[in-house]
Amino acid sequence: MQRINKNVVLGLLTLTSSVFLLFQLYYYKYYLSPRNGAVFPKVKGSKTGQDGSRWHVVKKFISLMSSHNMPVHLIDPLLLGLIDTDLKQLRTSPDSSHSECRYLCAPRDFTTFGVPDKAWKLEVGLFRAAERVGFQWLKLQSKDPRLEGMDDLSGTEIPLHYIFRLAAHAIHLVVFYERSGNYLWHGQLRLKRHMDRKFVPFWKLPFGRYPGAYNKLELISVSIDGLKVQIPKEPSQFLEERSHSRFIECRYREARSFFQLYPDDVSLDAVEFRRKAKALLHLASLTLNSLGVRFWLSSGTCLGWYRQCNIIPYSKDVDLGIFIQDYQPDIIPAFQKAGLPLKHKFGKVEDSLELSFQGEEEVKLDLFFFYEEDDHMWNGGTQAKSGKKFKYLFPKFTLCWTEFVELKVRVPCETLQYIEANYGKEWKIPVKTWDWKNSPPNVQPNGIWPINEWEEVIQLY
Repeated sequence: MQRINKNVVLGLLTLTSSVFLLFQLYYYKYYLSPRNGAVFPKVKGSKTGQDGSRWHVVKKFISLMSSHNMPVHLIDPLLLGLIDTDLKQLRTSPDSSHSECRYLCAPRDFTTFGVPDKAWKLEVGLFRAAERVGFQWLKLQSKDPRLEGMDDLSGTEIPLHYIFRLAAHAIHLVVFYERSGNYLWHGQLRLKRHMDRKFVPFWKLPFGRYPGAYNKLELISVSIDGLKVQIPKEPSQFLEERSHSRFIECRYREARSFFQLYPDDVSLDAVEFRRKAKALLHLASLTLNSLGVRFWLSSGTCLGWYRQCNIIPYSKDVDLGIFIQDYQPDIIPAFQKAGLPLKHKFGKVEDSLELSFQGEEEVKLDLFFFYEEDDHMWNGGTQAKSGKKFKYLFPKFTLCWTEFVELKVRVPCETLQYIEANYGKEWKIPVKTWDWKNSPPNVQPNGIWPINEWEEVIQLY
């Protein structure tokens, strides 16, 4: 009897293992195989049952928004990733339908939509209608950063995010605002003290961890799982933008405090320089963006943004940083074509490259190329008359978006560390006499260019 019991147990274990193995093979074939997309697996389901509950919530939300003339568009990262793999088919057959639920039944806690702020209206009526069809909702708002520089209006609050919850699924609606730099911006999602922190798992939301900046969107209409929705025309491009969308505001309050201690220079010369520098920065941005070259505010231009939200009138130039891996030979011809002649070229791509272009009158544009080491980054400098080389060391940094002189532009996210490396702990105090070879605390000698290389590495025009 004991031997029979052992055989039965072994048989059951073998049968269970075989069934589990067959299930794994089936799951791989229909959900995870490369044929169906390894990164964004096809999710098959029906519009009934647990999978379909998500579809029904999205359908109700779209119907609600449509009845109130709210032009929402789908920005959900998971769904856009799924849609992008079938985009060609969806574009050619915008009204196609499938019996299976291919997209909206994908397992997730949220579906994320965006809405332009100018279209957001009739809030009270919309919320009442939402409640009538079963939605619970939450509104999140905060101070309008566009008004932070204005004392009388700096406390004005604007809506930033809405959560519509129905059953076990929720819709996250992100409000996008058009900023003066001709781009779209959304704010950070911050819960106030009185709010229900268990309303939804906020930490899972793909938007709102920090403010974001995006290029203006071109939308197209597609039919997914029988529902007509608006999506970005190029979903993959939008998803790429999202991964680098973090935005930081200029520190308007600190800038006002700075000008109380050090009154702003409003002389005609200062006003005229700022006008020329702004025009030069806009032209540089247009030129580099046309080449797809990433750049950021560096040196004195970055200090002006961080300390006083404006161009420093005595700086006499515009400073930009570029990673050396983003260098393109077309940079010089592109600036020359834009009407900015090359003033000097120091160094070479492999070492200490620096370009300077002549702007309007005495205002020049300096491009500093940054090199990455194991634990720091650096850019080089060259003294033309002696061939001496210098190196400016910075802690490693990442890039964020900001707005500066009505322009969407990048700055180091770790701005304070960047500024302190270049200007020291006393960066808040204006210094009008600055020696680029000795004043920066992060400068160090870096040898001398061999005389036989001078013709290549020291070019003056």
